[in-house]
Amino acid sequence: MTSAPETGPVTSFGPDFPFAYDDWLAHPAGLGSVPAERHGAEVAVVGAGIAGLIVAYELMKLGLRPVVYESGQLGGRLRSQPFEGADGIVAELGGMRFPESSTAFWHYANRVGVESRPFPNPLTPAAGSTVIDLEGETFYARTLDDLPAMFREVAVAWAAALEEGAGFTALQAALRARDAGRLKELWNALVPLWDERTFYDFVASSSAFRALPFRHREVFGQVGFGTGGWDSDFPNSMLEILRVVLTGCDDNQRLVVGGVERVPQGLWRRAPERLAHWPRGTSLAGLHGGAPRPGVTRIARHAGGKFAVTDRWGRARTVDAVVATCQSWLLTTAIDCDESLFAQPLWMALDRTRYMQSSKTFVMVDRPFWKDVDPATGRDRMSMTLTDRLTRGTYLFDNGPGRPGVICLTYSWMSDALKMLPLPVEKRVDLALSALAKIYPGVAIRDHIIGDPITVSWESDPNFLGAFKGALPGHYRYNHRMYGHFVQKDMAPEQRGIFLAGDDVSWTPAWVEGAVQTALNAVWGVTAHFGGSSAPGNPGPGDVYAEIGPVRLPG
Repeated sequence: MTSAPETGPVTSFGPDFPFAYDDWLAHPAGLGSVPAERHGAEVAVVGAGIAGLIVAYELMKLGLRPVVYESGQLGGRLRSQPFEGADGIVAELGGMRFPESSTAFWHYANRVGVESRPFPNPLTPAAGSTVIDLEGETFYARTLDDLPAMFREVAVAWAAALEEGAGFTALQAALRARDAGRLKELWNALVPLWDERTFYDFVASSSAFRALPFRHREVFGQVGFGTGGWDSDFPNSMLEILRVVLTGCDDNQRLVVGGVERVPQGLWRRAPERLAHWPRGTSLAGLHGGAPRPGVTRIARHAGGKFAVTDRWGRARTVDAVVATCQSWLLTTAIDCDESLFAQPLWMALDRTRYMQSSKTFVMVDRPFWKDVDPATGRDRMSMTLTDRLTRGTYLFDNGPGRPGVICLTYSWMSDALKMLPLPVEKRVDLALSALAKIYPGVAIRDHIIGDPITVSWESDPNFLGAFKGALPGHYRYNHRMYGHFVQKDMAPEQRGIFLAGDDVSWTPAWVEGAVQTALNAVWGVTAHFGGSSAPGNPGPGDVYAEIGPVRLPG
């Protein structure tokens, strides 16, 4: 493990498993090797999202032959849908903002050469201006200091609650220093305290918020600070929220110019510089003849410890290992899996995973008209908007001079997303425009819309059934089982050789870094399964898991 001063950057270093994935990736010796006699062995990778493609990319570099299956669209929830006829103008239907602390993700994003810029979050320079609209009252601001005192009191109370309930300063100092021992000491003490308590409990029971009127908690839930309101997360385990703020997931976020889908697409087509076994110039696209295999419908144990993987057209393929990166519920609904592949406690964890709903609706507009200055007020015509109305969050994307702009009219979660679920896209746009007209009565957004709108409800997609995992109180033990499954030396033989990856297996669901890190765990697991090892001087996650792995709760 590397060391850094306490003033080092905030990164996704733990806290449950403080392993430096970015250092492991950057090491000149590489991630490891498998015995030459196993070169060309086939590994089925179920799902071509970012986790699946990183698994496949790294296994290909090791000399194995990944066979990628995808039932929907390559990229998974890194889905950038282009507006018809507009070059490089996209709607980011899934992940759209990526914190600088996601250093393993940026390792791959940089490899494929994407450009990024700051995301226009509320009260950031990238947004320009922000409007907060609550109970019919509208506040215009460029910084927090421009808002009434109540908003600053909420921000101060949140910081005080984090310090009181989690010792946040000491915790983040250990993370910045990459002091794994100290970070584990502090975090392991918090796990039993907050696993079974909700985010709302943490806020409402803090001295800082108890000293304030209920209205302050309500405002915190409606608009929050950072990327927006927190109320949809109020029922979640507080541990999940602590991880987000501790690792900087909600700060210093960036968007990928031209769409984040360029990252998984780039990995699919990229020929790595260093390859074992395969000839120079080999890519995942080349190994697959240009397209992934169809979706998987069955995974069964085959004779000799191998696996039989059947696709939707009934074609079975015998492979030496499997990495399942699909949404966990699909392993009991869409895919017929031999029950013996996983221990019963792990099946329990996979089935009890709880997914959150999410909806977005986008329109393309002729230009970024929101930057026009209202002569009557001297303010921008429109701003990044947080509100208690059904739109909840409205984001404005300027694609540069002479190019169309994009408005995410509404980005909502849970009950607010369910309100949109049965509605066609035109009705969703009408409702969003009606809500925004009450906030900006003089702005004719309709006059600027060009092309067709784009919308998504992730819970209605049969490949996802929700946007991302939201761990409930008491789910720590389930997450522990899923996350640690890649270390298989003590498992029954019939349970070895199939691995899990994806952000819903990680400790940080909804954040791409969790998908990347669990993908790398699976790569280590597959390497060990084939009798390989990490590179000398560059131990992998499984090599140190017994030493710095997540704390186990009793029972």
